[in-house]
Amino acid sequence: MKAVAIKRLIKSQLIAIPALCVALVASASNESQVIVDPQAAVEFAALPSDLKFPEGIAANPANGDIYVATFNGGATNSILRYNKYGKLVARNDFSGITPLLGLIYNPKDQKVYITSVDDFTVGGSRIVRIAGNFNAGTPAELVALIPSVGAPTPRMVPNPDGSQDLITFGDVARVPNALELNSNGDLFVSDSFQGAIFRINSAHTCGPCAITTIAHDGLLATAGFPPFGANGLALNKAQDTLYIANTGDDRILRLNLGTGAIDVFAESINGADGIVFDQEGNLWVAANQADNLVALDENSRVIAQLGAFLGIRENGSPKGLLFPASPVIVGKDIFVTNLSIALRGAADVESEVTRYTISRIRIPGSLRH
Repeated sequence: MKAVAIKRLIKSQLIAIPALCVALVASASNESQVIVDPQAAVEFAALPSDLKFPEGIAANPANGDIYVATFNGGATNSILRYNKYGKLVARNDFSGITPLLGLIYNPKDQKVYITSVDDFTVGGSRIVRIAGNFNAGTPAELVALIPSVGAPTPRMVPNPDGSQDLITFGDVARVPNALELNSNGDLFVSDSFQGAIFRINSAHTCGPCAITTIAHDGLLATAGFPPFGANGLALNKAQDTLYIANTGDDRILRLNLGTGAIDVFAESINGADGIVFDQEGNLWVAANQADNLVALDENSRVIAQLGAFLGIRENGSPKGLLFPASPVIVGKDIFVTNLSIALRGAADVESEVTRYTISRIRIPGSLRH
């Protein structure tokens, strides 16, 4: 293992130590326990050798199929379909050079909806969909073009000494990222660069569809790292609040769908990326810079920290989690894409990865009732 990999491994283990100490103390005093398991992530499947950077993930709960899409800039990008045993059963390269981000399976029309970031390559970012039982020749359909709403209003940040900093954002590309559906089939879309949330009403009934901006705010943009603002989306059980990961700000935000108000739910989750609620109402967050999954309770307290980066295998694949991007829950398992992208180049251990994977994590029994 190279020195940079060892450094990253040591760092990931040190991150786990404080939480582990909390767990031990809590257990001894019969108080609530933080579950820490760096070994929790196991390999579920590997991408074909010619594909890189698995980002979006979705699942068909009826048969356990897992869908994965790639985010590889100007190279070939694909959507893949694995069965519940991790066997690749279909691949579709319809996107060509278009990088893909978020995925979601819509049971109302049995199709997979995909964010296509064409502004990074050929221009014209959009939402598309494809039949859930696709094969190599299945065409994709246009759902909606992402509107250009520009940069959000500047954000004023207070300092402890009473002063304030003003953050202004550029007029940026359209970067649709994550997707979420409510029970009516309304589709929510985050835009990481424009700092916006869009909605398509009853997406399964239209195409092309009208798209509405429901939030455009400086809290949804970022000047941090990784340079993606509004990212993962998850609706609460009542479906009146949309939770939003802001990756560069290491935050989870809440959007009140009735009033439009946005507030901060959780802070300091290192690279908060994809998010998903489990059946118990716990929010699972892929912390892409900490190489783990973090579970938050309804009060935003950490109740579990699972997975870690454990090195690079001889075949070039990451062991454990490496830049986990998107989670999806099927039954008792969380499936996670290991994006493993080296945003800083050779300085990152991700630059050593040559085979890209999806991991599986079993939800601890104590968090399932």
